[in-house]
Amino acid sequence: MNIKNFKYDEVGLNRFFGPLEASIMEYLWDKNEQSIKAVQQSLELDKPINFNTVMTVMNRLVEKGILEKRSEGRLSLFRPVQSKAEFLEEQSKKLTENLLDEFGGAVISHMLDAMKDADQALIEKLEQKIQSLKKDKL
Repeated sequence: MNIKNFKYDEVGLNRFFGPLEASIMEYLWDKNEQSIKAVQQSLELDKPINFNTVMTVMNRLVEKGILEKRSEGRLSLFRPVQSKAEFLEEQSKKLTENLLDEFGGAVISHMLDAMKDADQALIEKLEQKIQSLKKDKL
């Protein structure tokens, strides 16, 4: 699945989605398969939101390949195509690949500079990955 617009100035899921899309996805990742009405009622606990607005956004998420829709009688049920962890893994991988393609080694240098505040376990994991890549090249 391709997220077209990554928003650097946002945080969390809002980097990939609009605010309503992000709220819908968070709810569905937590509850799995739900109807539009269930999603709308949950979102409405924070602020009033129109059923048709939620329906439109959820159907667009289906068109984007982020949600799946199935019918159970007259009821339409929606669920995420991927878990939240799978989604974030895929999107971060694509983002990294795009940055490397466009900016090359500078990206790696900046990522390593950012590691100065990383915990030791992450640094060790990176070292293991580098060693593994070196072995694969031999």
